[in-house]
Amino acid sequence: MPFSHIDETGRLTMVDVGEKPITDRTATASGVVLMRPETLAAIRARTTPKGDPLETARLAGIMAAKQTDRLIPLCHTLPLAYVNVELTLAANHILITATARARASTGVEMEALTAVSVAALTLFDMCKAIDRTMRITDIQVRSKTGGASDWLASGTPTSDAPPSPDMTPSGAGT
Repeated sequence: MPFSHIDETGRLTMVDVGEKPITDRTATASGVVLMRPETLAAIRARTTPKGDPLETARLAGIMAAKQTDRLIPLCHTLPLAYVNVELTLAANHILITATARARASTGVEMEALTAVSVAALTLFDMCKAIDRTMRITDIQVRSKTGGASDWLASGTPTSDAPPSPDMTPSGAGT
């Protein structure tokens, strides 16, 4: 199968989505920031030195989703209708889940992944003064609807366990 972003001479190109139908697109991504229980306790008690890392990370994720085309080469500019970032605290990690929606001719997976990634980086930045052992992991698309195909990850992330990376097609899109 040929690469979609490389022309016949080997140069990078932006995929032409001009002829693709405009449909409702939704994508949800997730990621995990592993950290010490003491760090989570400080977050719960709102005693972290830089302020509220949860609200800062949530806002940073939303803002980043809106800038995806400026961060990732060859990404299309999309008219995002909705972005939401949720952070769920567990015993040894924070689960980040982001959902992006648009009515467009290409998907919003990169916007959801960007929201999760920047939210995770922001959590790290906000908490690194009290925990330098944090680890960002398991960033992945959990589901995607609209376009040529829909995807749903086989496992559902919970606040008790990091998500599984297995993703399988669930059928044709709209």
